[in-house]
Amino acid sequence: MAKHIFRIATELNIKDSQVKTVIELLDEGATVPFISRYRKERTGSLDEVVVAAIRDRVNQLRDLDKRRESILKSIDDQGKLTPDLKAKLDAAITMAELEDIYLPYKPKKRTKATIAREKGLEPLAATIMDQRYVSLSMMASKFIDVEKGVHTVEDALQGARDIIAEWVNENQEVRKRLRTLFTKKGVISAKVLKGKEEEGQKYKDYFDYSEEIAKVPSHRMLALRRGEKELILSLDISPEEADALNILEKQFVKGSSDSAEQVSIACKDSYKRLLKPSMETEIRLLTKGKADDEAIKVFADNLRQLLLAAPLGQKRVLGIDPGFRTGCKVVCLDSQGKLLHNEAIFPNEPQKDIKGSGEVIRNLVKQFSIEAVAIGNGTASRETEQFVKGLALGSNVIIAMINESGASIYSASEIARNEFPNHDITVRGAVSIGRRMMDPLAELVKIDPKSIGVGQYQHDVDQTALKNSLDDTVMSCVNSVGIELNTASKELLTYVSGLGPQLAQNIVEHRNENGAFSSKKDLQKVARLGAKAFEQAAGFLRIGNAKNILDRSAVHPERFSLVKKIAGDLNCKVDDLTTKPDLRERVDLNKYVDEEVGLPTLKDIMDELAKPGRDPRDQFEVVNFQDGVNSMEDLKVGMKLPGIITNVTKFGAFVDIGVHQDGLIHISQLADRFVNDPAQVVKLNQKVDVTVTEVDINRKRIALSMKADPFGKKSPSNSIKKDKRQTGGAMDDKLRALKGRFRNH
Repeated sequence: MAKHIFRIATELNIKDSQVKTVIELLDEGATVPFISRYRKERTGSLDEVVVAAIRDRVNQLRDLDKRRESILKSIDDQGKLTPDLKAKLDAAITMAELEDIYLPYKPKKRTKATIAREKGLEPLAATIMDQRYVSLSMMASKFIDVEKGVHTVEDALQGARDIIAEWVNENQEVRKRLRTLFTKKGVISAKVLKGKEEEGQKYKDYFDYSEEIAKVPSHRMLALRRGEKELILSLDISPEEADALNILEKQFVKGSSDSAEQVSIACKDSYKRLLKPSMETEIRLLTKGKADDEAIKVFADNLRQLLLAAPLGQKRVLGIDPGFRTGCKVVCLDSQGKLLHNEAIFPNEPQKDIKGSGEVIRNLVKQFSIEAVAIGNGTASRETEQFVKGLALGSNVIIAMINESGASIYSASEIARNEFPNHDITVRGAVSIGRRMMDPLAELVKIDPKSIGVGQYQHDVDQTALKNSLDDTVMSCVNSVGIELNTASKELLTYVSGLGPQLAQNIVEHRNENGAFSSKKDLQKVARLGAKAFEQAAGFLRIGNAKNILDRSAVHPERFSLVKKIAGDLNCKVDDLTTKPDLRERVDLNKYVDEEVGLPTLKDIMDELAKPGRDPRDQFEVVNFQDGVNSMEDLKVGMKLPGIITNVTKFGAFVDIGVHQDGLIHISQLADRFVNDPAQVVKLNQKVDVTVTEVDINRKRIALSMKADPFGKKSPSNSIKKDKRQTGGAMDDKLRALKGRFRNH
């Protein structure tokens, strides 16, 4: 373990002691949020990103150790494990290096080389490999054996070359050099499969394509692999063949004898038949892994921004799932999100019952004292928004469009069926829209993150890695916000540090049977919630109306006595510390530093006392789209419109401008300066002003720009005629950063 600690500390540029402490805490069952928030003294104030990186890296190294042990046992069972070989295996620091050492000893299927060995041709191969000036034909003729299938001198030489080719393939140094060549100078080429030109039009840009593998961006790599998977494209990855063969020739060919010529032939065969396919597979896995990391990072970053979107808070909300023919489903929710009423209205085509629908909405707003109206941003959303705004419900009633991505997934889920067994999916969808306005985090945790629609090629990446990353992200968001213990759903509680599905369910059942929790210590009465789970979870839970103000805060119960001591030293109550800044300013934190509690924790406590239970999310803000622009047909090139970012990818950002079809701001149009990462400029749910640069109604594509002058000196009409392919092509097109360092290890 010591060598792992040293390696991780070196890679992350932190102290060995920090890594050692984090690993010990993780092995004791501590979670990443708990370690980074409540064990700062022990870790040296490492944040979640670094703590998670240590966790992932030590797991990776432990997997490497397991594989090493398996290889050692395999070679030992063969009776071939020598002290020198064991030392090499023990010194291997990457999986690739470990597998290269193991390759000559790895049990194989029956190959050309094994068949040649069965014919007794290995001594001939060894002689040829010496490359002395001898008569090949005379030497090879000694190995002719009709019974073994060696009929001619050429048969003998061919078998010897097969054995030499395998030796070349198993040479550790050669594999290392070729791996570097493929990585740095390899080129990925794509061709359309014969007869798939029409079917694969969306991959048209890749019908005859090549690019250096080191320069291919993640989204393009995933697109190429998807095209191959869908049997539209064929892919090849390789460097210049001459460069690869030169490596082999330098390593194995000596002089210009007949034997050297045989070795040269064997090298060419080894490269084409064994090494190239093997290296290509490795590079495919490596580039896929890097592309996955990029895509997963984009997804996780977007998900974090979506989960931490500004909540309206506990307001009485009227939720509307808009529609045309089937009408708009309307629900009324109380300030806790409880469903009070539902019915359908038909203000849009074809019924167009504006008067009757208006009376229904006005009556519901009055009857249930509605404070806000949440309208889903799907089909008929702009029409429904205009209808509701035209009802003059009063300036005190907020009307806002809410992103409904994934609401249909929730409404058909087991979670929704259990919550609303007597209502259909349209009612459940409208409830989800209303609740998202009140608290996006609490509602979105009920949906599989992959269904929320903020990813990039999420179905093409490693699903286990994606799930782990998204679970980390959700847990981080949940714990950074803090959860109200007496109202949180099982799904929300599941992501609280130290809980999980079963304890979350036990908490809900205890709450239902015994009433609301009055203090955090009451958690210890929940079935199967032991001391470790309490330690991990308590700091992230809140009881909004608790008698003890510390139960409403993020101060961990293990520090309640410390806060009481601070208050006692000032001759005041704990509540006074939260309402009187002058008292907090009088506290000498150094006085309370001991072996367990240091300044980082004390500063966190004082910050929390200043605003107990504060919500770190922004204030809710309504986004208003351009009046009169409701569909793509209303768009004109050159229009300047307000919008909201709905997805951020490596090639640009998608924007909802209120026309039922998101537009794309290509990375080249995000700013007047050069941008190599859209996340540097925009984030999810950000309000932006954009200019329409192209509208393609047939393909349902909208090109947008955030540049001050997107058309340069040319008029919009001239610019759009210039080269439609250019815009169309563009439209087609800290933890994970740390993980990237580890991929080659």
